[in-house]
Amino acid sequence: MTRQWKADSSASFFRRLGKSSHELAQTSGDGSCPDVWELDNGDVVVIGTDLTASYESRLPDGVTIDPGERLVVIPRATILAAKADIPDA
Repeated sequence: MTRQWKADSSASFFRRLGKSSHELAQTSGDGSCPDVWELDNGDVVVIGTDLTASYESRLPDGVTIDPGERLVVIPRATILAAKADIPDA
């Protein structure tokens, strides 16, 4: 049996994946949202708008949001900018 993944809250921010919201012209001030970061343990953090309540009643079959999880939406440009920094394997 494989061990189930669990988020490690002691992991630290390691590097931004892609460009900042400011670089992508998605913010008018010094705001840091939305963003994608790699943690020092290899996991990824996504900073975006929490739309859990808006989507939870219309999730596709087989998709659930467990207690303690949130559905976060980020702009397409943010994830596309991060793609070059995400390894294939």
